[in-house]
Amino acid sequence: MNCSSRLLCLLYLATSAGLAWITVLEIRYGPAWAACLFAAASLVPVIAVVRETVIGEQDQQLRELTARAGRGGEAAEAIVRAELDAACCERWWTSLGSEHDLTCRHRSPHRSSAA
Repeated sequence: MNCSSRLLCLLYLATSAGLAWITVLEIRYGPAWAACLFAAASLVPVIAVVRETVIGEQDQQLRELTARAGRGGEAAEAIVRAELDAACCERWWTSLGSEHDLTCRHRSPHRSSAA
């Protein structure tokens, strides 16, 4: 995560803390609907912090892949290879995500709705 991302996360957390404080004030002195609204709004910046963290991790992984693969087309090939390795089984690809191979680690037993 770079400096601007850290600053943005700090701003998000400060905003969330401010909205949480307003939630407390609304619980004590205001209408209940406003307290619920501010409570929900205080969660949005926390979600933004999580998103910034995930983006930072993905950026770091991309830099590592690019450095490992070298320059030019090799970097793109390394990225595609990593994505395909992380993907599921062949049947999942051909069935648009509805079925898995018997040896697939993501396979879950299907339940029949027949009576």
